[in-house]
Amino acid sequence: MHDASLGGKDNFEVDRRALEAVLEVAPGMSEVSRRNRAWSRRVVRYLAGIVGVDQFLDAGAGLPATGNTHEIAQLVNPWARVMYLDNDPMCVAHGRVLLETNEDTLYLQGDLTDPGILAEDSAVWRYLDRGRPVAVILGSVLHHIENAANPAEIVARCVRALSPGSFVAITHYWDPGDDSAEHALAREVERRFLENGLGTGWFRRRAEIVSYFGELELVEPGVVPVDEWWPSGPARSPDTREERLILGGVGRKGEPRATKAAAELSGSPTTMW
Repeated sequence: MHDASLGGKDNFEVDRRALEAVLEVAPGMSEVSRRNRAWSRRVVRYLAGIVGVDQFLDAGAGLPATGNTHEIAQLVNPWARVMYLDNDPMCVAHGRVLLETNEDTLYLQGDLTDPGILAEDSAVWRYLDRGRPVAVILGSVLHHIENAANPAEIVARCVRALSPGSFVAITHYWDPGDDSAEHALAREVERRFLENGLGTGWFRRRAEIVSYFGELELVEPGVVPVDEWWPSGPARSPDTREERLILGGVGRKGEPRATKAAAELSGSPTTMW
């Protein structure tokens, strides 16, 4: 459905029918996909360029499309290593074919909800260096995970596996509440996703989305509508109500409190990224 909403060619009739059912009540949802994609490009450019991160894990990556994480990261830093992770074997097979000539990019089959996916002996760390900062991209992933699976704990488990100086980037469908027209639209789109068997997609309140970052240090401007996060040029006003219904943010993992406190007492600087 995501590829179909972007106007891609890697989708099926069932995906297009499902998308059409959503577009009946929310015709701007295709633009949401494009805005989310643009956000991801800006985030990767920022992390690979300004920050200097050279390892990326794009979790729940789906089918490769135009402007993939590795294309943006390696344009800024040719030595950047990128791992894609997805639980769909079709996505993995297709991705591996497209990426087979890029030795610094790998597509791994795995599920972010699996507690062992980032364990010390996992395949992820045979490709990425766990001792150095990694940027984890969770674009349009967590709103497909039900509350019973505890999305906050999934992110926290991911963060615990990362070294200090790592980053986690998240976008998520947003329900602004307050009985607004956007609130009603969010609830109807969610209903069509869940009740009509079109897949998943939960719209959550901002406080809950922010909570997923846990103790990560939020990068300015924080958790905001995706077009307001480091826009290329003047901030763009949403054209549709649907475009207001997705938030994005980036968080940085700092030094452990005990390590930071000890460094401050000894006068030694902590590592900064």
